[in-house]
Amino acid sequence: MATSSSALLRAPRLRLSRLSTTTSLSSASASSSSQAYASFANQKQRFLSTKAFRSLRWSATTRWSHGVNWRGGGSSVSLRAQARTAAPVHDRNLSTSATEHAFKKILTSLPKPGGGEFGKFYSLPALNDSRIDRLPYSIRILLESAIRNCDNFQVTVDDVEKIIDWENTSPKQVEIPFKPARVLLQDFTGVPAVVDLACMRDAMKKLGADPNKINPLVPVDLVVDHSVQVDVARSENAVQANMEHEFRRNKERFAFLKWGSSAFHNMLVVPPGSGIVHQVNLEYLGRVVFNTDGTLYPDSVVGTDSHTTMIDGLGVAGWGVGGIEAEATMLGQPMSMVLPGVVGFKLSGKLHNGVTATDLVLTVTQMLRKHGVVGKFVEFYGEGMGELSLADRATIANMSPEYGATMGFFPVDHVTLQYLKLTGRSDETVSMIETYLRANKMFVDYNEPQQERVYTSYLQLDLADVEPCVSGPKRPHDRVSLKEMKADWHACLHNQVGFKGFAVPKEEKDKVIEFSFHGQPAELKHGSVVIAAITSCTNTSNPSVMLGAGLVAKKACELGLQVKPWIKTSLAPGSGVVTKYLLKSGLQKYLNEQGFHIVGYGCTTCIGNSGELDESVASAISDNDVIAAAVLSGNRNFEGRVHALTRANYLASPPLVVAYALAGTVDIDFDKEPIGTGKDGKTVFFKDLWPSNEEIAEVVQTSVLPDMFKSTYEAITKGNPMWNQLSVPSSTLYSWDPNSTYIHEPPYFNDMTMDPPGPHGVKDAFCLLKFGDSITTDHISPAGSIHKDSPAAKYLLERGVDYKDFNSYGSRRGNDEVMARGTFANIRLVNKLLNGEVGPKTIHIPTGEKLYVFDAAMKYKAAGQDTIVLAGAEYGSGSSRDWAAKGPALLGVKAVIAKSFERIHRSNLVGMGIIPLSFKPGEDVETLGLTGHERYTIDLPSKISEIRPGQDVTVTTDIGKSFTCTVRFDTEVELAYFDHGGILPYVIRNLSKE
Repeated sequence: MATSSSALLRAPRLRLSRLSTTTSLSSASASSSSQAYASFANQKQRFLSTKAFRSLRWSATTRWSHGVNWRGGGSSVSLRAQARTAAPVHDRNLSTSATEHAFKKILTSLPKPGGGEFGKFYSLPALNDSRIDRLPYSIRILLESAIRNCDNFQVTVDDVEKIIDWENTSPKQVEIPFKPARVLLQDFTGVPAVVDLACMRDAMKKLGADPNKINPLVPVDLVVDHSVQVDVARSENAVQANMEHEFRRNKERFAFLKWGSSAFHNMLVVPPGSGIVHQVNLEYLGRVVFNTDGTLYPDSVVGTDSHTTMIDGLGVAGWGVGGIEAEATMLGQPMSMVLPGVVGFKLSGKLHNGVTATDLVLTVTQMLRKHGVVGKFVEFYGEGMGELSLADRATIANMSPEYGATMGFFPVDHVTLQYLKLTGRSDETVSMIETYLRANKMFVDYNEPQQERVYTSYLQLDLADVEPCVSGPKRPHDRVSLKEMKADWHACLHNQVGFKGFAVPKEEKDKVIEFSFHGQPAELKHGSVVIAAITSCTNTSNPSVMLGAGLVAKKACELGLQVKPWIKTSLAPGSGVVTKYLLKSGLQKYLNEQGFHIVGYGCTTCIGNSGELDESVASAISDNDVIAAAVLSGNRNFEGRVHALTRANYLASPPLVVAYALAGTVDIDFDKEPIGTGKDGKTVFFKDLWPSNEEIAEVVQTSVLPDMFKSTYEAITKGNPMWNQLSVPSSTLYSWDPNSTYIHEPPYFNDMTMDPPGPHGVKDAFCLLKFGDSITTDHISPAGSIHKDSPAAKYLLERGVDYKDFNSYGSRRGNDEVMARGTFANIRLVNKLLNGEVGPKTIHIPTGEKLYVFDAAMKYKAAGQDTIVLAGAEYGSGSSRDWAAKGPALLGVKAVIAKSFERIHRSNLVGMGIIPLSFKPGEDVETLGLTGHERYTIDLPSKISEIRPGQDVTVTTDIGKSFTCTVRFDTEVELAYFDHGGILPYVIRNLSKE
């Protein structure tokens, strides 16, 4: 295994003069590069030290367009997203640079093979800098963006140099700006984003400014995919029935999104029933290379779903951000990010027969989680890349949040180009992509000698070492080899309560619960499967595992095996293409026979939209404290996420989901024990059902065809009858309905003035909650069902909403009243103030009362008392959920003190004005002896100019204990946001000044 270069440890070298000469700038500019740099540095420092960053002056005529017909052919697709244009944004007041672009001289023509030109591009080879050849491909995308957007103010020559010198600067945690090409939303996170934009327009009007300045300045694509629930399963009519339920519950939300698609420019909304956002992004929305007004540049995207990273499998740099950060990006703000380290992950060899892409991704996830990649890019390379299909790569890239990386990147190569053609991209578009990427040193050709690239650290995996596996029962990186599953399950039953334990007494481990299911005798034991779901973006985008599941179902039908009727089975494809190839192959009928009817096109079980279990099954579980299991082909299995009654949740490949459904339990050794008894009393084993790689490859080859993608995505532009019938107003300001329980005007800007509030410390705060490690955003802000005894339920009942119409927390993210009450409402929350009791309650310290977290927080707020949260490692891991920061802010939380933070969640806390602090290494709540009953004062300077990223502050308590923490404002930009009370007030104030 290679080792990282010692050069990574050396101090950064400034090479500004070199940049100035190699880019062939004007003689005046070249001769004064040092003076120019001093001017840029001084200007930047003044910019960062003022109370408010001055925003760029945005042109009201800024438009976006692809510049080419993305799909090819004669007529342009009718979506607004297909006719958007991009114009560079410049600050005409503040920039001290010359009017011409700093890198104008490297703007190079890209000729077409048959004559003419595709357009022009900023050429990295024209810089003539040998350091670029050593850069990871993922860093080259950051470099190109910085060069193209270099206005010497928001993006300076200094920023460009930092990226070119990545080998030396990245270990120094330097800050760079980044401007993604577009923003991606799904409806759970998209609704609150559009609510905030609508609310910001109102705030602009109150401040006497033009509300229409609140408008996306980059393309925004929103796919409605998170609202469908599995209300109806095991039915030929499930798709239509579930969509009718979906529209009945979500009519207000959908009408609001449809309003937003016309009220805001540059916003495309893909209607419900079209597919999962990430699969639609991969198969349709992903451009790979933009051609905008004749300027070519790499596609890049940030999204409000953490699995935006799936697009990295296509060679498009993309990752998840919080909704708050995405809104600022929409409004033209550059993302401020720490220049990341890049882990080089070398793949070699070939997967063995019977090993799936899901097995590979669970293995990679465990390896990378162990290696430690939080805040880093992971870039895959090596001869093993040729053995992975694009869908396999996307499966690995999708799971980046589970292994903790910002993204898992697969540079564009011939496999990528083949996929683009398969999915209906035109020949001319694919030719343009390949020609541009080759010309700009961003294409990998494994048929040519490889230039050695430098990585921060290195990992290697021989694909032949991967074996069938699952992950669980509570975390996606807890991989279990299939051959060890039975032993691991028994260990989990006996282990103390934790990520790998349920603390079941030995005398109860074999208990059998008998009950009646619709008049039939049925039984449950610990480990019995009650939910088996082929679901989520991770795997339903991959034909090999989807068709593999169909082959398992076919063999089971032929051998006479049948899934027990009380297991809730479902199939939720990521796009209509899946249905087309399952029908073409003839395998859908066998999936139907085993109960895996299609239930809808969207995220279902993986995000907690699994629907209710049959009442008889639910009673058998809850009345007898059964550790019931769910097996799903998703990417998340945190406690309480899939279903409240499935305490054991395992991630598995789609064919394994079918196998476990047939077995009816996770308590089985597939190597030694039969799955069941088939017709004529024949014993059927796992090996009798499992298809070979050759069988799968053959059916993929004959069943997955380009015309399927073309026809599916031509139809996507037409919506569906229920969506098309929604009537919405044409006004650009939203008319808030005070009686709506879905869409509510949030209070963020109620008392806002033009003067920023400045930084705040914390004085005599009470501890609202005290946590251990791995508190996820699901714990902080659940997306699933609303418990009937919760504060949110009380709020809805008081407004006449029946329990059957509660819907989910995720669907009500447009209503701050519901979401504040749903903050820390996860039924599996472990709050150490409750001494081991599990649930969404806490101790109100002054009175000693045990209250729901919301009620305790309101009691503190009413008394004018600040609160904080104490936590362990990986606080905020999981989905990039903006309400996990918005909710605590509305509850009055002023600071979170943790051992470590998940990347997106930490930035979201800053975006909502909450102070994130980290304990010093080796210290935590336990070592410091903190009970959580103390009162805490955080001594933060009152002037923003006296605070710097990563500085130490003292935290004192009312019992005389004090300790030092690191303030996790990681960039100067975050400090400016904090000075304004959050990122959105900052944007409003700056726009109001224009």
